[in-house]
Amino acid sequence: MSRVAAYDIGTNTVRLLVAEPGDPGRPTEVLRTNRVVRLGEGVDRNHRFLDAAIDRAVSGLTDLAELAGPVDASDAVATSATRDAENRDRFLDRAEQVLGVRPRVIPGEEEARLSFLGATGGGSARPVAVIDVGGGSTEVVVGAEHPEQAISLQIGSIRLTERVLPDRPTDQVDAALDWAAEQFAAIDFDVPAESIGVAGTFTALAAIDQALDTYADRAVHGHRLTSAAMEHLVASLATMTIEETAAIPSLPASRAPMLLGGAVTVLAAMRHLQLPSIEVRVTDILDGVAEEMLSA
Repeated sequence: MSRVAAYDIGTNTVRLLVAEPGDPGRPTEVLRTNRVVRLGEGVDRNHRFLDAAIDRAVSGLTDLAELAGPVDASDAVATSATRDAENRDRFLDRAEQVLGVRPRVIPGEEEARLSFLGATGGGSARPVAVIDVGGGSTEVVVGAEHPEQAISLQIGSIRLTERVLPDRPTDQVDAALDWAAEQFAAIDFDVPAESIGVAGTFTALAAIDQALDTYADRAVHGHRLTSAAMEHLVASLATMTIEETAAIPSLPASRAPMLLGGAVTVLAAMRHLQLPSIEVRVTDILDGVAEEMLSA
């Protein structure tokens, strides 16, 4: 198998990685791109996909499939919002028509495993925590050569924003941090200080922390977000309107409504787990899916 397409259908974003064989655990990236579609809009409240959200997601997947071009195999995983939506088959039927493969609705533990595989390149020489902040859920997985303990929590940028941070005043931010802390209190295993953050919230925050004029994977990958930087970012974002957030040069405007919620989630995780810093990586669940296809 010489070229594969991996799709990640998240609560906020649909993403694509086209890859070819590379070093073990490290597919060679041909193309990595995404579309912010807010598929999970309203799912936390209604447990159903909105028609408009399905349309946005299918349109985004159509764009990605066209960009992928001819490949030898495709695989797609769908995560938190699709797990929670009672009318998921309506979306999955349309997604299958576009992608040529029916997305797999994976449980949180499998999401965590694939994120660990992609973030670590198949394993780490020493214990590490991988934290994947999505739109609807956050996965925390700990291991070295392979995942050893993992948990999927019902907290993410969209879920937190819709549930406890709809209007952005300071008292809501404080309440959101308290609510997020309650979710992370469910972690009942030791988390090493060496940690990796993956997915769009982390990469967006890493770009902002560096004051990049434009977003660039090469600048974001490997950047270390400190706890002090996260305290500052949350305090700063809390004073900004959505329009002001959207004007941040390195941030796609479509991410602006949920960025504060994502930042609150990251800060709450760092506080609860007592992490002095988190290394941000671009490699994530997409790389895990691609690696398993290429090694099959």
